[in-house]
Amino acid sequence: MLKTILLGTVALLALGAGAVATYAQDVKEIRIGILGGENEADRLRNYQCLADHMKADLGLDKVSLFPAADYDGVIQGLLGGTLDVAGLGASGYAAIYLKDANAVTPVLTTQQTDGSTGYYSIGLARKDLGLTKITDFKGKKLGYADPDSTSGYLVPLTQIPNDTGAPNDQFFAATQFNGGHENNLLAAKDGVVDVAVDDSSGIGDFQDGYTSGTFRKLVDKGSVDPNDLVEVWRSPLIPNGPTVVRNGLGEEWIKKITDFYANMPTEDLACFEAYEGGDFKGYVPVTADFYKPVIDVRKAAIGG
Repeated sequence: MLKTILLGTVALLALGAGAVATYAQDVKEIRIGILGGENEADRLRNYQCLADHMKADLGLDKVSLFPAADYDGVIQGLLGGTLDVAGLGASGYAAIYLKDANAVTPVLTTQQTDGSTGYYSIGLARKDLGLTKITDFKGKKLGYADPDSTSGYLVPLTQIPNDTGAPNDQFFAATQFNGGHENNLLAAKDGVVDVAVDDSSGIGDFQDGYTSGTFRKLVDKGSVDPNDLVEVWRSPLIPNGPTVVRNGLGEEWIKKITDFYANMPTEDLACFEAYEGGDFKGYVPVTADFYKPVIDVRKAAIGG
């Protein structure tokens, strides 16, 4: 049933807007939250072009970038009003929604090069282990990315047991969080864990790290060699995460920011691909309804 829900929700794209404030504001600064998962220098470098474009295009005095140590730093910043905009995973948005459904509005999500609006959690392991499928890893160590990650925790937590026949904490000898997607994949590369779950488009060439996701980023940087790794597990399709805007900015600024992001793939494709992390077709609109199945799964599996 859960697999059907995850697959079905990716096909749903509904237009419209959530409940937001209707007043206009004289906004001088926009604060963008950046999820953990890469080292801070890489994150700031990849997002700087976005900040520069936003400042110029929207006539702002300042656009500030805040790279959080983990996903929860961005989640709490959006809930507390200290951040205005962020790109989230579906589970991260669900965490916000379950605490305050009116805190942010999901406005856009990425569209893969094949036209889909979903991605996968994949399990990667060192090829020299000689293990080729997730059921081979009984009694081994599983690495997670972050407690608020969709592909790096929520989906493998609930979906791997469908393939192994047992909860992860019973099938594996141990599970551990490794401080984000990049660190998780590096933990598998370095033998700290036997298999790591991370985000991936799952399309394109494995030798390129597929078209987008953490695997692709690390291959592009030369941090991992795909010849040393093997994919041992793949989830059902997961809804791509949203770009969200804090509702306290008001409808006028939500629309301005939405239009700005929607135009980025045309205005500066290289910048768009840098901060989104790979090859995409562009953006498409989303609403909270697109993420309802993930919200329900998160509520049932790990609470708010």
